[in-house]
Amino acid sequence: MSNEQAVVTIMTDAGRNRFVTAVFAVVLVSAALYFGRIVLEPVAFMLFAMALVEPFQKAAEVRLGKPVALILTILLTLLVLSILVFAIIWSISDIVHWGLANVERFQSLYVRTRQWLEGHDLFVGDLENLNSSSFVGVFQAIAVQVNYFLGFALVVFLFLIFGLAEMDDFKIKLQALDKKMSGWSLLETSGRIAEKIRKYMLIRTLASVVTGLAVFLFTLAIGLDLAVAWGVISFVLNYIPYVGPLVAVILPVIFATAQFESWQMAAFIFGSLYLIQFVIGNYLEPVLTGNALAISPFVMLFAFLIWDFLWGMPGAFIGLPVTIALFTIWEQNPSTRWIANLMSTSDAASSDAASGAQLAKTS
Repeated sequence: MSNEQAVVTIMTDAGRNRFVTAVFAVVLVSAALYFGRIVLEPVAFMLFAMALVEPFQKAAEVRLGKPVALILTILLTLLVLSILVFAIIWSISDIVHWGLANVERFQSLYVRTRQWLEGHDLFVGDLENLNSSSFVGVFQAIAVQVNYFLGFALVVFLFLIFGLAEMDDFKIKLQALDKKMSGWSLLETSGRIAEKIRKYMLIRTLASVVTGLAVFLFTLAIGLDLAVAWGVISFVLNYIPYVGPLVAVILPVIFATAQFESWQMAAFIFGSLYLIQFVIGNYLEPVLTGNALAISPFVMLFAFLIWDFLWGMPGAFIGLPVTIALFTIWEQNPSTRWIANLMSTSDAASSDAASGAQLAKTS
């Protein structure tokens, strides 16, 4: 074997070993995230909440001092969290109570649906046993999820209190680590992550508010019951990408079919609600976002599915902010910047390449 062949063989073996090591590391980290989600989920949400409330705390510290600013930040977070929890619980209970009061309509809807399907040679099970106890079971299942959500929110809130109290000490530790590193700054990277997450949540909140108002006004105009509840549900579910807007469309359509007993009306409501979600999700949000969160849509969808698989519904909510954080870390670190370029949109990647070329020419 010649020297050139030997070198090629060694390089091939080294590349294969690195690939196997990378795959093993990904599997190991994924397993750790999955089995450690009970502890890691509250920590992730705590860091997420800290990034959101940090500007308010810093502004209050300038005027009122650190102790008072910490108390005000905690109280503000508690107020916002309480309003959100109350709105969710009220909307769900209102929907369930309406279902219990109109169980005969749902039973008639199911019977008609079954007859139509059987008329087209599609067999379904017996649905005539639908009664009030069915909705009681649904209500109990929802109550379990609400209790879990309340407990999870309480744990995150307690973590947040300690996190906010130790934020300055944590930054001092990051500064000490920065002195031992070269090529990138942990403190600067964490600041960029927090800034991008705040921008993401601002855009998502504006889109959610517009969606909730549009759904409320539309359902109110056509005379659909529970218009306020549908507006609140649409507002909340819009924070969960992909799946949330779909559920926010399907639920009102099911109740509209039971209320109006007309598939034409249900089709009209479905088309209208889908149009609202489509316009806001495909035109308003991209306009507001611009290139600030220049991550490929395919990567965002893939990240959503991965985090939903690892952490369930909490992962579906926080998956994109976590992806934004990872994207920013890879973007700031010279050794992993190529990963960020692969994840970014074509315009952002071209801009980064042009900036790098200009920097090299200047040097």
